[in-house]
Amino acid sequence: MARSRSPRIDKTPFEAEILDLTHDGRGVARRAAAPGESGKAVFVAGALPGERVMAEQTAKNRHFDEARTIEVLQASPDRVAPRCAHFGTCGGCVLQHLDEDKQIHAKQRVLMENLERIGHVTPATVLAPLVDASWGYRRKGRFSVRRVDKKDKTLVGFREQDPRFVADLSECHTVIPEIGGRIGALAALVEGLEARADIPQIEFIAGDATAEFSGIALVFRHLKPLGDADRAALAAFGQANAFAIFLQPGGVDSVHPLWPEAPALAFTLPQWNIELAFRPLDFIQVNAGLNQKMIARTFELLDPQPQDRVLDLFCGLGNFTLPMARLVGEVVGVEGDAGLVARARENAGRNQLANAQFHAADLTQDQRGAGWMRQGFDKLLLDPPRSGAIEVLKQLPLKQFKRIVYVSCHPGSLARDAGFLVNEQGYELKAAGVMDMFPHTAHVESIALFERRE
Repeated sequence: MARSRSPRIDKTPFEAEILDLTHDGRGVARRAAAPGESGKAVFVAGALPGERVMAEQTAKNRHFDEARTIEVLQASPDRVAPRCAHFGTCGGCVLQHLDEDKQIHAKQRVLMENLERIGHVTPATVLAPLVDASWGYRRKGRFSVRRVDKKDKTLVGFREQDPRFVADLSECHTVIPEIGGRIGALAALVEGLEARADIPQIEFIAGDATAEFSGIALVFRHLKPLGDADRAALAAFGQANAFAIFLQPGGVDSVHPLWPEAPALAFTLPQWNIELAFRPLDFIQVNAGLNQKMIARTFELLDPQPQDRVLDLFCGLGNFTLPMARLVGEVVGVEGDAGLVARARENAGRNQLANAQFHAADLTQDQRGAGWMRQGFDKLLLDPPRSGAIEVLKQLPLKQFKRIVYVSCHPGSLARDAGFLVNEQGYELKAAGVMDMFPHTAHVESIALFERRE
């Protein structure tokens, strides 16, 4: 049987006029095969609308091609010099070359286009974008680790734009400085281990610092048992930097502390007098400052009242649920991850909140027989994963909810679900807008308010 051949890539540089920006931050051009043709779409990494660039093809597809910018012939007035020396190679950021104010407006446009094209809906009000610190904000993430014998070194970093490779980072300006400034030290640490070829990733997460502890934890995934010398080196690195060090020899349940014996990880939401304890692989919102603004905006839109019963779906650790409990009669959080639900219940006890209940349930499956589904509520809060919330929305008795606030990490799934609520279930899309949880990336976080039509 003959092998199928990949389409031939023509590496000859070509000039391109950039017409638009894709949802993932690449420039859009048209490349005609012959004069007079409209041309095939080409997505050009590193190019901005209004620019003329020299580009080189990197991939060929049936309906579009891909390319990278090799020279900017005519720059956009919105172009800025990237802060990071690794920009263009590292896949962690794709928009550092675009002015920060223009980044968030580009994301707002992506949201509005998705709502119109996919959901056939338009918000009555477009909310002002929600922003916070744009550098040093990332408090949770995963570095890939790879020993490269040809370079005789260990690389620690995010994946390159070509995800087959690990970016050779010396620092990262979007990660919290305590970690972003120590990537080189992490690489040197792993390079000095006997097990350096058996550590594929390092996860980092940060809570609040205390007088004794930075609040930062590192989780070293290792494919083979670590020797005493390696364990001692990792513990010494933790002690020197006031980082908690965890080891992960297997799945998520295998994570355990190396140093100190029982590190306590937590972050506070001061406006609501809430402290949330978490474990090192738990989901927490990446941008701490934006998270607090997002909670405040969510409550502003949902308008929780002391007599309300609120349903919070995809509640995680209780990031919204627990501060909500300070404002309403009762709140019920539902989450698919049983471990997160256990921690949410513990956090309710830690904060002395008797009016917050939590249930573990797979919200992509039939929950119509679940007791919490039939309890009766006034308002609904949704914070689903990228796949959205359509399965559970189709099961809920939606007529009971006067207001629904939907926090989204994917504008396409929000648009689809908005279409269902507005065009099929009698709701109005009263307001929608973006929140810049991940500055300099193409991730579009957004929030929407729905109200029942009278």
